Amino acid sequence: MSLLTDLSGRFAAAFESLGLDPALGAVTVSDRPDLAQFQCNGALAAAKPAARAPGDIAQDVIEAVADPAVFAALEIAGPGFINIKLNDDFIGRRLADLARDDRFGHAARSTDGKVLIDFGGPNVAKAMHVGHLRPSLIGDSLQRVFRFAGYDVISDIHFGDWGTQMGQLIMEAELRKPDLPYFDIDFAGPYPTDSPFTLDDLEEMYPAVAARTKADPAEADRARQATLELQQGRPGYRALWQHFWDVSHDAQKRDFDQLGIVFDLWHGESTVHDRVAPMLRRIQAGGGATEDAGALIVEVAEPDDTKDIPPLLLMKSDGGYLYGTTDLATIDDRIEMGVVEALYVVDARQSLHFEQVFRAAFKTGVAPESTVLEHVPFGTVNGPDGKPFKTRVGGVLRLHDLIGQVRSAAIKRLDEAALAIDYPEAERREIAKKVGLAALKYGDLSNNRTSDYILDLERFTSFEGKTGPYLLYGAVRIKSILRKAAELDLSPGPIIAPGKDAERALMLELTRFPEVLDRTVDLRAPNHLAEYAYDIVTAFNRFYEACHILREEDADRQASWLGLVDLTLRLLALVLDLLGIEVPERM
Repeated sequence: MSLLTDLSGRFAAAFESLGLDPALGAVTVSDRPDLAQFQCNGALAAAKPAARAPGDIAQDVIEAVADPAVFAALEIAGPGFINIKLNDDFIGRRLADLARDDRFGHAARSTDGKVLIDFGGPNVAKAMHVGHLRPSLIGDSLQRVFRFAGYDVISDIHFGDWGTQMGQLIMEAELRKPDLPYFDIDFAGPYPTDSPFTLDDLEEMYPAVAARTKADPAEADRARQATLELQQGRPGYRALWQHFWDVSHDAQKRDFDQLGIVFDLWHGESTVHDRVAPMLRRIQAGGGATEDAGALIVEVAEPDDTKDIPPLLLMKSDGGYLYGTTDLATIDDRIEMGVVEALYVVDARQSLHFEQVFRAAFKTGVAPESTVLEHVPFGTVNGPDGKPFKTRVGGVLRLHDLIGQVRSAAIKRLDEAALAIDYPEAERREIAKKVGLAALKYGDLSNNRTSDYILDLERFTSFEGKTGPYLLYGAVRIKSILRKAAELDLSPGPIIAPGKDAERALMLELTRFPEVLDRTVDLRAPNHLAEYAYDIVTAFNRFYEACHILREEDADRQASWLGLVDLTLRLLALVLDLLGIEVPERM
């Protein structure tokens, strides 16, 4: 049980003993840490229905909850706030318990089904760029957080691997290399195992063929025909498409590996292609869709809508499917997997699309009403001009190149700070990699996910201020203290009651983890954990300045401080890991 849950339970029982709503007993961290550690404001809300003065209610609550083994002071402030200070021995016991708990006071949640987190979203034939950064980092942090919180999590990249663009690429490939066996309808195989095109080739081919099909209706018809034959299973087209898929997957997986991001599934639109037709027949049979000028649609507007919500188009009059169709089939597939909650970490500009798809899923019976389908939107990564980030020549920066730039900036910062100067080159490069990724990830995740932010490598890679490198340096400093203690044959011992303000403040900071984690889960917002990591390091630095650990003469106090140092490191490392940030051994 977390400390706040324990305190709230005590105050809830006190309110209930007075015949009042126990929910009034909620305890929060004090808004005025100079006056108290915690506060309870329930007496003010209870005053009107109880027809009593809030101060009188507060006094009765204090008398009911008073326990000198727990509370050092309970005081009424203002019109009826209850200020709370804890007994130091109680704080010491709580921290000793926390040090023995691998979950640091957080009670694991449980669910009857799986939680699926859909993020990343790259496409075949396209290298990932800076626009893929936010969904990748936010989604990865959420999968880590939800897993730690106790959920059975599946992460799915939802690969963009189907549709008209695939037919366009096949058509362009035939134009450029017509003698390849993939275009010979009579070829009996086997097809070559090596791809005739690289990802760079595909990236150059797609804009050319897309422009041509847009300008020439005959070319557009050819692309649609190629797409239809691919989807109907023409062997040569399927083999060529598999090459497109493989070279794209391999390049994009390398980028994700560099970011330390792993997916459980690399499913895409192609995964559910064979599910679409039977799903549509089921929907039509159940009356969930109607025909409109030869097309199949689902009306999703509701009478109380304050904005126009167009119907979801499932099938065009020519029989073609759309993104909404495959998205609906993907939900159908996920329900069959046992998914009860699906979070889609996708650009805020797709909000209307997901509103249509989710409503259609419920209206057609594809998803049970108990299913949670939620769009988790995010803002954009901007350049210094406040507009979506571009390279100096106006192009879109590849994610691979951005990672390289961050590593170079990290090496420069290590040189400026005279860190890792004499280390072996391989270790130095590894440290620079971790510092660079910490800068990039913390620079993103420390922002509210719905906000836009400016990608500023100069600021992100600084070892000062609220940055990833600052946090890594703090964690490495803690590791160094424990190493020096071990060299002096000193080891962490049981944590005892605090004796100094900075020590007490650090202890109380560490007890906040369960509520921070729950808030991150409930709001789908890693910035709360990012802020908490900074708070831990800040509190520890103040403790370290006030408490001279290795020079302390009281052996029990010194062992307790080392126990507190060890606990701080373990919790900080966990919080950083939940953000996808790895701590080096030294700098």
